[in-house]
Amino acid sequence: MKTRRLANLNAYKLTPATRGTSGWNARVTAIQEIAPDILALQEVVVDERVTSRGSWEDEAARLIQDIAAQCGLTAMVGASDGYPHGTAMAANWHRPWWTALLWNPETVQLVKNSYRPFGAPDFWHGCTTALFDAGGRKPLLVGSYHGDPFRPDFRYDEALRIKGTFRTTGGVKPGFCVGDFNALSAALRRRRWWQLRRRYYDPEAYLKMRHDDLEFQVHPSRIGRHFRRQLADRRQTAALLRKGYMVDAAAHLGVPWAPTVGHWEDGRGDPDPWGARRIDLILATRPVAPALVSYQAHRSAAAEEASDHLPVYVDFQPDLVEA
Repeated sequence: MKTRRLANLNAYKLTPATRGTSGWNARVTAIQEIAPDILALQEVVVDERVTSRGSWEDEAARLIQDIAAQCGLTAMVGASDGYPHGTAMAANWHRPWWTALLWNPETVQLVKNSYRPFGAPDFWHGCTTALFDAGGRKPLLVGSYHGDPFRPDFRYDEALRIKGTFRTTGGVKPGFCVGDFNALSAALRRRRWWQLRRRYYDPEAYLKMRHDDLEFQVHPSRIGRHFRRQLADRRQTAALLRKGYMVDAAAHLGVPWAPTVGHWEDGRGDPDPWGARRIDLILATRPVAPALVSYQAHRSAAAEEASDHLPVYVDFQPDLVEA
């Protein structure tokens, strides 16, 4: 059976004003280069300074539909009383930042009435979820997630909410949680015969840092500690990966490590004190793990221009997803 491709892109403040710009064209080109069957999108933003609160959803929906159409995808779920915008998107109700799901209707089908957006108080940025028929024995639940950038405790709570969304009696639903997790993964490398213990797939990024933002990624009690103890707070993904509930696709497949952020130089976009890290993740639930075929962080001229986050994608074989 033909493989399917699931991709993720934090589109770096994709606003209505970006339409027709070189940045817009770079985003479209990068997505077309990947040619995903399902795409999770983050950082669709409406300018609240010039847009009334009552128009936020309409503006965001049009923006998501426009970029979907240019990429040969759709985000349409059908308008209803509950979701008059008819678009697979989610936001925290008091902030005009959206996550979204886009897909190729020629290769996968949205399961009717499966779209569900999560916002406050569960998620700071919002989490978009829906079921897709990718040709396997069961539909796949996909979540487009954007983690809280400032609060490790909140990210951990968000992970528990995600885990609850994917749980089923005695197990976990087949699916993917993908997005900008805003933190390092707790996934482990495979242990070599000479190693006493397994090591994290993502190396410790903060050991030598001494800037003011460390509380956002390191437990306060560890900041300034010597002897290599200024360690990343990984509780968010540790909760999701425990006992194989989910797997981190990159680590599970053992591909060479590659960063997803840190490629924008100082002075471009928001200031970045963190350097090269991998914080854009594709997590597959236990039934999907055997179906994973390949993973890649997509680096091209368009991808490097499009966003301060590189797209990532995974190929999987739907008929190998365990029922």
